[in-house]
Amino acid sequence: MSEPISPVHKPADPPGEFPGGRALFHLDPGIAHLNHGSFGAVPIPVQERQAELRAEAHADPDSFFIGVPERLADARGRIAALLGADPDGLAFISNATEGANLALDAIPLADGDEILVTDHGYGTVVAACARRAPVTTVALDPELPDEDAVREAVLAGVTPRTRVAVLDHISSPTARLIASPRLLAELADRGITTVVDGAHAPGMIADPLGGGADFWFGNLHKWGYAPPGSAILAVAPEHRDRVRPLVPSWEHEHGYPRSVENRATVDYTGWLAAPDGLDLLERLGAAEVRAHNSALAAHGAALLAELPGVTALPHTDGLAMRTLKLPPGVAETHEAARELREEIAARLRIRVLIWPWPGGGGIRVCGQVYNRAEEYERLAAAFGEYVSRA
Repeated sequence: MSEPISPVHKPADPPGEFPGGRALFHLDPGIAHLNHGSFGAVPIPVQERQAELRAEAHADPDSFFIGVPERLADARGRIAALLGADPDGLAFISNATEGANLALDAIPLADGDEILVTDHGYGTVVAACARRAPVTTVALDPELPDEDAVREAVLAGVTPRTRVAVLDHISSPTARLIASPRLLAELADRGITTVVDGAHAPGMIADPLGGGADFWFGNLHKWGYAPPGSAILAVAPEHRDRVRPLVPSWEHEHGYPRSVENRATVDYTGWLAAPDGLDLLERLGAAEVRAHNSALAAHGAALLAELPGVTALPHTDGLAMRTLKLPPGVAETHEAARELREEIAARLRIRVLIWPWPGGGGIRVCGQVYNRAEEYERLAAAFGEYVSRA
């Protein structure tokens, strides 16, 4: 059994600044950016590399676009080496939702087959599942104590008609590890094809592809420091021949992955610059960055947990996101959560994620090398006013 997750305690000494971290970004210094997990932020060296590639494309479009397929293959190889993946199984894609559609389209389903998802799943990914087949939704209480409890809840939702399970690697709103290697192995033993939404995994965890899913997709533009619109799809060998691009291109005859990556005359510079983001993470010291970011998120969660009615939720050690439950009556609907998020941004100049949940929504804080402990302290000092309204 997994060890119960310990309560959150305020760190005696909050983490200091990451050396040179703030200077790597062009972020507005008047805003506390505590929501890196939603959109990421591109470091200046990666911005500069993308600008160089764009200048090259503008200078000689023919040469640039004719050479794109080979250059993408080289970039893909660099990413595969950094992530410990098979380059022949990877393809560049734009985001996790595209990855979900590509994966689901490649899985043969018969009448009566069902897809299992959880109520922590990302909305557009769940919508992609519902377009493909009937969906069974497993309810996961955000207060489930550990990975074993999550695994047991998912397995209890499997029915004789379950053919595919689409699970978050790390859930977006609640920052929980769901698709653990043990859970994926047990689903595979039952003959269920596993599809993992790893939107938050590359860069945040050391071995994002180690779980052995049939299909896995993840964003590079969140924790991997890549430009927006940079993501990867990883497909196990036995499924690759069935992966078809959503729109056929002149590279279609080459099959996966080139057929998926080619988009005719579009801006490929983000994908070509994506390896520079992961390279930067390695130069900074990936382990040090992860430890720093996790400590910052823990510091923020500990401060918020001291507020009346705010409860820290169980978490997975080492992640750079932490979540807390808000009191009943606060952020229970999507509209209420959106309004609270934007009010905090407008009045406090602080960016966080507020997520809706029946009986009281939640707040998610992230840690990144550009953050400072005092930003979380400023949030905690003012946030009590918002939760006391219920």
